[in-house]
Amino acid sequence: PPQCIPIHANVTSYDWRPLIQSTSFDAIMMDPPWQLATANPTRGVSLGYSQLTDTDITNLPVPKLQTNGLLFVWVINAKYKFTLDLFKKWGYTYVDEIVWVKMTVNRRLAKSHGFYLQHAKEVCLVAKKGEHPEGFAGNVGSDIILSERRGQSQKPTEIYELIEKLIPNGKYLEIFARKNNLRNYWVSMGNEVTGTGAPEEDLLAVENNQAPQGAVYGARNK
Repeated sequence: PPQCIPIHANVTSYDWRPLIQSTSFDAIMMDPPWQLATANPTRGVSLGYSQLTDTDITNLPVPKLQTNGLLFVWVINAKYKFTLDLFKKWGYTYVDEIVWVKMTVNRRLAKSHGFYLQHAKEVCLVAKKGEHPEGFAGNVGSDIILSERRGQSQKPTEIYELIEKLIPNGKYLEIFARKNNLRNYWVSMGNEVTGTGAPEEDLLAVENNQAPQGAVYGARNK
């Protein structure tokens, strides 16, 4: 998109200070690459990305990027409580949630693997910091999104449209964005936003037989 602002970076090593000093975002959305509970948690489903520990996610400077605004965090079942606790730690108040019900092209449930039940939804928790941002317009959309399943980690266009209705003409930031998530008037940060491979510092780490900063696999979580 011609008006998108991609920042190709590893969020755990990125120098956030210039961005923090330059603006305060009205809406931040993030889809963290949660570290899963076991070394083989997906029952045959391959993950196309590395995962971050809870500590790395906690250390993100999200509170410094907002004064008054809304935070949207996509969660997996095992991270509900952690995310609610993280809201408190960061100085946010939980206010709502959005459920994306995944559909096939034939408008059937797009079910995928789960441990107890097959999963056909994703949940985005919503929290508020400070006051409502300028121009906030509540009660403008549903907390349910019925939309076709996308590629791995790709979220529905409707979530961006909903946020833009809630906060018209706002300042929007997406953390852990990918190339297929780029959108006009959003700052989109992540190590896959360009579609040209990992950031230079991550490639250098691999060349030196090291993992990119923050990248982990398996059950260990500190």
